[in-house]
Amino acid sequence: MTSRRPTTLTSECAEAAGLSRRALLGGASTSLALWSLLPRSALAGSRDPRLLTIVLRGGLDGIAMVAPVGDPHYARLRGPLAVPATGEHAGLPLEGLFALNANMPVLHGLYLKREALMLHAVATPYRGRSHFDGQDVLESGMPGVGRIDGGWLNRALAGLPSAGAAAPRKGLAMGAVVPLVMRGKAPVLSWIPKTYNLPLRQSTIQRLADLYSVTDPKLAKAFAEGLEIDRIAATGTLPVAPAKSSDKQPATAAPARPFREFIDAAETAAKFLSTPDGPRIGALSYNGWDTHANEGAVQGQLGNRLAGLDAAINALSTGLAPVWKDTVIVVITEFGRTARVNGTGGTDHGTGMAALLIGGAVKGGRVIADWPGLAEASLFENRDLKPTRDLRTALKGVLRDHLGIPDGVLASTVFPESLAQRPLDGLIV
Repeated sequence: MTSRRPTTLTSECAEAAGLSRRALLGGASTSLALWSLLPRSALAGSRDPRLLTIVLRGGLDGIAMVAPVGDPHYARLRGPLAVPATGEHAGLPLEGLFALNANMPVLHGLYLKREALMLHAVATPYRGRSHFDGQDVLESGMPGVGRIDGGWLNRALAGLPSAGAAAPRKGLAMGAVVPLVMRGKAPVLSWIPKTYNLPLRQSTIQRLADLYSVTDPKLAKAFAEGLEIDRIAATGTLPVAPAKSSDKQPATAAPARPFREFIDAAETAAKFLSTPDGPRIGALSYNGWDTHANEGAVQGQLGNRLAGLDAAINALSTGLAPVWKDTVIVVITEFGRTARVNGTGGTDHGTGMAALLIGGAVKGGRVIADWPGLAEASLFENRDLKPTRDLRTALKGVLRDHLGIPDGVLASTVFPESLAQRPLDGLIV
């Protein structure tokens, strides 16, 4: 990413512009101070960045997704949940002592193309074991529980530089409820997946629109906006063709397909984010990562869900292909799982976790980890992977270098009271 130096304003130019030499010199310090606050994206007009945050609710077992197969204590601690280092279902090789779960070949391919990286042994400031509190801290960006005031992604959206290429400043929320990470003062476009594919006939839609336009203009506007959102979700384009009263839609359910819950949201998010006048920043979440029993890290429920996540990543990389070079996808969860397997073949709520950065704008092909090890003495509270890096440092690094949000805004507004957590450098190309 390149930036331009400010053009020097000579005294002759200043006089031509009606400025005195004294006014020019007097304003020099102020101008330089303002310039120092300008983000990189405000200076490089050719970029049009996209950012999608995926929250995996339930506490993903990061040791099963990005497995430290080279750690001498790993196989003993994980027992039947250990990802094999060799043989059938062996993990896909990553940097250093790590291997990626075999159910994620698409993610591995992006890693080999240097378009994905893994963060390990990271955590939010939260050190409890409640899903609700953990998700609140993860999504609010606050330093602790009980101070919920919207989400960090919405505050980042509101803090985008006016000169940047990341406008329009409207977010995208996928799901029946706007996730906390995207709630706040900045406007958000929301899309709810359809449980049944039973669209209204165009003639019915037109009659409803005519009725609302007469009886309730505000409802008419909301109805029209809802139709437009559905059109974008279906076609990925903003222009709308005139409806014909004779048009009919088949009232048949969509055929089942593997990992539909993952893929549908991913495909639709890609349509919105790749639409020329659509949103640039979005959030979605996937449930089902709370694996207390019968986890099945490679062959079983977790292995299947990781395959679904991999399918969603494939749908995103395909759908966002036209803007992939300017895209970053962040995959996070509220906390990790215990290092040891419990008595029911699962893992309980833990602390240290793994996160993913994916996209053409990611400086990938790496695993970023200050690895603490899995020796008994190294475990957090004698049970969890010990966190060695605050997740907010990576999120700040993405927001600063990808969206151009200044350090000061990140530390005071996006992630309050986080001045000590410096943005992680070198995550973005």
